[in-house]
Amino acid sequence: MSVSSTFRTPLRRALFSASTRRVGAQVRASSYRGFSTEAPPPPKQNFGLYAGLGAVAFGGVAYYLLNSSFDFSKSPAAKSTPTQATQFVPTKADYSKVYKRISEVIDEAGSYDDGSFAPVLLRLAWHSSGTYDKQSNAGGSNYATMRFEPEALHDANAGLNVARNLMEKLKKEFEWISYGDLWTLAGVCAVQEMGGPKIPWRPGRVDGFAKDATPDGRLPDASQGSSHLRDIFYRMGFNDQEIVALSGAHAVGRCHPDRSGFEGPWTFSPVTFSNEYFKLLFNETWVWKKWNGPKQLEDKKTRTLMMLPTDYVLTQDKSFKKWAKAYADDEELWFKDFSAAFSKMLELGVPPNQFQSSEPWIMGDA
Repeated sequence: MSVSSTFRTPLRRALFSASTRRVGAQVRASSYRGFSTEAPPPPKQNFGLYAGLGAVAFGGVAYYLLNSSFDFSKSPAAKSTPTQATQFVPTKADYSKVYKRISEVIDEAGSYDDGSFAPVLLRLAWHSSGTYDKQSNAGGSNYATMRFEPEALHDANAGLNVARNLMEKLKKEFEWISYGDLWTLAGVCAVQEMGGPKIPWRPGRVDGFAKDATPDGRLPDASQGSSHLRDIFYRMGFNDQEIVALSGAHAVGRCHPDRSGFEGPWTFSPVTFSNEYFKLLFNETWVWKKWNGPKQLEDKKTRTLMMLPTDYVLTQDKSFKKWAKAYADDEELWFKDFSAAFSKMLELGVPPNQFQSSEPWIMGDA
């Protein structure tokens, strides 16, 4: 049914009623108008003729509008009138469709790294959330400010253009999702699709502007020690146990000389989420790598694996070591603690009243 036919009947009634009232009002005014003195003789004019002609012309315009193919919605008057847009409110089912597409993109890596985009997507979610500062309540995943320079060019974010470009394609498919929700959901999908634990997640992040970008230096410097790790993670609101649990994500992925300067994978299965990282820390002998790059360690046996100074410190610091050893002995314990800490990280900087759900969802469970 066309727009014109939809309101033809009520508009016809309105036009007819308005025309009748107008003519009636004019007739009543001329009939009852009084004067304090005797009224002068009226000029010779044919009022009835003019009124009749006006009514015919008005009725003709109304008939044309109502019975022709005229589309009112395309008229200048319609375009100048604000309309009430229907706001799309996505459901969990809609976000599940996004999750499914992310999982498909992960497997399209081909020869990239170890045949999976999952580790780099996990890193994107991590680095976009790990800029939070609890004192100023700034940073975190809420504004997805890594889209802007100079944050996109920070040394710690080198190579993440790969992940952002992958997600940009999905943003065009699902225009309604915010970048913050898309990037963090990608991190959830990455962990789970690599065999890791379920990560509670919920939507509600909004996109910010370049003015909201965070300063450099808020992400960990892998060449540092335990005090640096505590400075970085305490600033976000994490404790020692959570620092160690989150560090276990180095079970996947690898370093690239053209990005971080470091080189190599942490484990023999860099696209499988497991507690192998912690086991290798304690079961292998680690020596300093002799090369022209930054200081890093390599396993003495095969010389194919690496550990960063911030990894090795987990075996040296008393508080960190306690948790690292516990996770090496119990993968289920680490999965539980990592899930809680990573879910917490993904919500840093997001006001609670923005979240679409009061409780996080488990995605990819259908």
